[in-house]
Amino acid sequence: MAVTGGVLVLYLVAHMADNLQIFLGATDFDRYAAWLRTIGEPALPHRWFLSGVEIVLSASVIGHMWSAVSLARTARLARPVEYAAKRKTHANGYAVHTMRYGGIVIAAFIVWHLLDLTFGAVNPKGGNATPYAKVVADFAPSHWYVTLFYLVAVVLVGVHLRHGIRSAFQTLGLATKRSYTGYDRLALLVSMLLVVGFLAVPISVTVGWVK
Repeated sequence: MAVTGGVLVLYLVAHMADNLQIFLGATDFDRYAAWLRTIGEPALPHRWFLSGVEIVLSASVIGHMWSAVSLARTARLARPVEYAAKRKTHANGYAVHTMRYGGIVIAAFIVWHLLDLTFGAVNPKGGNATPYAKVVADFAPSHWYVTLFYLVAVVLVGVHLRHGIRSAFQTLGLATKRSYTGYDRLALLVSMLLVVGFLAVPISVTVGWVK
């Protein structure tokens, strides 16, 4: 779970940087989106690099979800009877519930996001529109409910990352009593930056800063 989570965090950082290209304008944003499909040419066929990234990303998502289910099942089998008294900790508090149920919402969000901005199946402009046009149409003021859905989902991703990054360092044996506070702050900083970065685009379109 820690390794696949690390891959996904790196992808989110890159994806956020991609999204922020929209503030350069329609021409630059669409040109950048087209460039992503030509990376490696002519050494690599068209879109091979991007397809490779998608394969690694899909494998990481599936592996992450499989790990979550496996760990939950192992924990349940290890302790089929609940403790008489529960000690309130970070591990059994809000984080676990957020990771568990928030993960389901995030999975649904990923599916919607792909159908919306990648394939254009549920996008107002359809699949043949330019990337810039699809983003602007998606988060137009009249589609405020789409923006709200993205806002809730991205915040849940942030909370998920806040706990996940923090736990990954411990899982991989990198955290010590002396360094744990630093990793905890790093997890908070990364999750906050990603939330702000991802929400900057839909909010800017909804309020009219990006048209």
